[in-house]
Amino acid sequence: MKYNNYSQAGLVCLMLLVCGYAYSQPQELTHLQQVPDITGIVAKTETSPSDDSVLNDAPDKIGLEFPRQVRLVKLTLHNAQRDWVDIGFRYDPLANDIFSWELPTLDTAVYYTADWAILASNEMLIRGSFSFSFGSEAKAPSVTKQAEQDILDLRIGGSGELFVTPPRTEIIINQDPPQYDPPFIIELQQELQNNPN
Repeated sequence: MKYNNYSQAGLVCLMLLVCGYAYSQPQELTHLQQVPDITGIVAKTETSPSDDSVLNDAPDKIGLEFPRQVRLVKLTLHNAQRDWVDIGFRYDPLANDIFSWELPTLDTAVYYTADWAILASNEMLIRGSFSFSFGSEAKAPSVTKQAEQDILDLRIGGSGELFVTPPRTEIIINQDPPQYDPPFIIELQQELQNNPN
């Protein structure tokens, strides 16, 4: 009898240990979540063109200068409509602090955004971006982005929550319940007559 109580107590302790281990594990970040930049690299990185700049002409180069050597794993360029521009970026495993690429001839666009990602010395993935515009009618990208956000806020009610119009509802009064024909009918009464048990 005592053996049974000890085995039950041992089983309970084992379950508590396993459950405690499972709950104590750190939650993994999904690919959509981003770790905040605790290194300060994003704030200290200089870009060419500089972020939110308005240029007279389209730039012929794009560049990044980091405060220390890093491995650049991503650099993309796209316009405001998210059309991708091939700038010829290829990953280079060697660390560096200055990166530069020649740009193709850029079409006129409201603004362009460059997204980048690096691996810092501790293998932490850090992301950043910068935007620029060019031309005689160009405005700072931040002004255009804010205007787009204001229009979106007006469309969704300004609460930051997306409002979806519910589907149209028809109320019908004094209608017989609908008749449905199931794919097959089971005659239970006949089964009971054939098998009285």
